[in-house]
Amino acid sequence: MKNYITKTVVAVLLITTFISCKVSKDIEVPKDAFPDNFRNASASSDTTSIANLEWKSFFTEKDIVKLIDSAITKNNDLQIATKNIEIAQYQLTQAKWGNIPELNLLVNASTNRPSENSFTGHNLSQALQTNHIEDYSAGIGLSWEADIWGKIRNQKKSAYAGYLQSEEVKKALQTTIVSNVSKGYYNLLMLDSQLEIARKNLKLNDSTTFIIKLKYDAGQVTSLAIQQSEAQKLIAAQLIPLLEQNIAIQENALSVLTGSFPSSKERTITLNSIALKENLTAGIPSSLVSQRPDVKSAELALVKANASVGITKANLYPSLKITANGGLNSFETSNWFNIPASLFGTAIGGLTQPLLNNKKIRTQYNIAKVEREKAVLNFRQSVLVAVSEVSDALVKIEKLERQQFFLKERVKTLQQAITNSNMLFKNGMADYLEVITAQANILQSELELANIKREQLTANTELYRALGGGWK
Repeated sequence: MKNYITKTVVAVLLITTFISCKVSKDIEVPKDAFPDNFRNASASSDTTSIANLEWKSFFTEKDIVKLIDSAITKNNDLQIATKNIEIAQYQLTQAKWGNIPELNLLVNASTNRPSENSFTGHNLSQALQTNHIEDYSAGIGLSWEADIWGKIRNQKKSAYAGYLQSEEVKKALQTTIVSNVSKGYYNLLMLDSQLEIARKNLKLNDSTTFIIKLKYDAGQVTSLAIQQSEAQKLIAAQLIPLLEQNIAIQENALSVLTGSFPSSKERTITLNSIALKENLTAGIPSSLVSQRPDVKSAELALVKANASVGITKANLYPSLKITANGGLNSFETSNWFNIPASLFGTAIGGLTQPLLNNKKIRTQYNIAKVEREKAVLNFRQSVLVAVSEVSDALVKIEKLERQQFFLKERVKTLQQAITNSNMLFKNGMADYLEVITAQANILQSELELANIKREQLTANTELYRALGGGWK
């Protein structure tokens, strides 16, 4: 009997080794999903990208580095993503045990008192002179499914891809947080600059109003001039509490990102002191799959979809399962450990082919194939979005530079106009409306110039994030 069981197990293992094969062919990521180059990128064969830089090398301002460090350490969303990675690690570890036989320890004790008028009870009374029977057993049960069609192998592959996906999700979240912290800080500096501009303009309006009042006392202007000057001054005055409000809100938003309660944020630099980065290289679009976490995650989703197709296809074929039980059994405790008389053993090997539920399994297989086609489309879409975001950032960097040039010239001209209008007004050679108009124009232009500088810094950050930078 032992030899027969041994031969059966060996035969099954040999059959499994020879006929185990892939029942479905994997689909690779489409090579034509990537363009040759980014739109608005300078023609170059340079394959390097700023995404290869660690974020501490890309952001050099110590205030930003401090904020990002705090965000990476304390941000609650990032900590949740870390916990999801732990869960995926447990799932992967469990999947690795798929080929290991299931082993269970069995210990049973039972007592049975049949009716004395039953056949069993009558015979029991005559044979053993007792009206009940006891049964004691202890043993080990083993169950193992042969991975003939690669089902377990695909389960492992799916679990591993899921684990890698959880890591990519955390990377994608970190790139967004790094980007949002830096953009929030740049916005804070812009608001500081605009607040300074509003206060400076308010002082300028005070000076102008003072001169108009002197001219009014001298009978050179009407009260309308005072009213219009006061109205212009109130525009600048109204901006101050609005900007102070926006500064507090932006500081609160940075506090949430950095995992702390609302508080003021240290600023040791000004907006104009930050130099814009030059010669930012984007590399080639095909590098996005290794640099940008969401594109990599879409690729891993296709790996999982391939594995799911393999699993559902394998379910259509016969499954081979071997079960064995062995141990000690006796109906008397005194004979329980009487070896070898109390030894027992069973071994069963069988093929199971789905019949009536074949339609249900085939439906699952067909759905898995459609889900795989969706995974391919999702991958294409993720590449489209990534390439578009890179191109958007590149064109912003290029065109904002031109806008800043013209706006600087405009501010320079208006600053000269302010000087001239004040001088001419004092000498009675210009109307008060010309002075008020010049002050309104310089206020608006200087506010726009601060905003343009913030947009340029933001565009640099957006290019870095769009290329996949920020998680290293």
